[in-house]
Amino acid sequence: MGKDGALSNGLVKKIILSYTYVAIWIFLSFTVIVYNKYILDRKLYGWPFPISLTMIHMSFCSSLAFLLVRVFKVVDPVSLSLNVYLTCILPIGALYSVSLWLSNSAYIYLSVSFIQMLKALMPVAVYTIGILFKKDSFNNSTMGNMLAISVGVAIAAYGEAKYDSWGVLLQLLAVLFEATRLVMIQILLTSKGISLNPITSLYYVAPSCLVFLSIPWIFVELPVLRENSSFQFDFAIFGTNSLCAFALNLAVFLLVGKTSALTMNVAGVVKDWLLIAFSWSVIKDTVTPLNLIGYGLAFLGVAYYNHQKLQAMKAKEAQKKSQQADEEAGRLLTERASNGSPDGKKGDSQA
Repeated sequence: MGKDGALSNGLVKKIILSYTYVAIWIFLSFTVIVYNKYILDRKLYGWPFPISLTMIHMSFCSSLAFLLVRVFKVVDPVSLSLNVYLTCILPIGALYSVSLWLSNSAYIYLSVSFIQMLKALMPVAVYTIGILFKKDSFNNSTMGNMLAISVGVAIAAYGEAKYDSWGVLLQLLAVLFEATRLVMIQILLTSKGISLNPITSLYYVAPSCLVFLSIPWIFVELPVLRENSSFQFDFAIFGTNSLCAFALNLAVFLLVGKTSALTMNVAGVVKDWLLIAFSWSVIKDTVTPLNLIGYGLAFLGVAYYNHQKLQAMKAKEAQKKSQQADEEAGRLLTERASNGSPDGKKGDSQA
């Protein structure tokens, strides 16, 4: 009874911790999205410079990551050669910088709720790009599910009260670049056995993002910022916003490290519904019944996609355990054979 009770208490603590990590990630992700919308929307804070905002985030994250890795030594840096940095980290940094730039730009033109609906296309983009780069194999059932998600998002877009074609294009491109980045991480890093947690990722990737973002910033936003001489940098606003962005990366590390990436995907669906409700009730964005019907269909498709991934993970784990059992049985048979008797016992020696 005591042992069962101890096991039950341990299980309860594990469940509570898992839900705590999920809650922290949802809260921080929620906060960063709403905060970025507040800063970039012309009707709210009114600072429509998405490249500059992203560069502020990357500068802050680069500095903190450097302190945590090099000064406080919270995590050890991964040993990367110059060739790996140039051929792996830089392409991922370039994709990440464009993805963040376009995603933040979309907040100027679209509502928070509609952006979350468009982000439901992420599994479609990842799966499609995975097939193109031969990381995934074509499956009729999965492709049918991807089409259902796409139809749901299309219905939601058709029902959008404040539809903006430019904003939709920006967000769709952001999804495309982010999906490509995720596939490239698998191809360029994971396949080579290189694993980066969010702190070391920021340590290596954020500076390259800063460099790539500076190129369009010089031509697109710097001239406008120079003309707008009345702007005063608000350290409280941009400091807390950047701190939330950095904390979100740490929350991802906790959530994925202590649970799984699949848990984060499922939690992301919950976060999307919360953001849609918040956008409608607090920000007063218009959410139409057709929006909800379309996103509801996409939501079911994403939920089924996550279910398929969970089943695939369970099957892979079962296969791994079966292989380990077979290897152990083979090792025991080999040991018995080397002892010279079928039952593994040594024969009696004669003088």
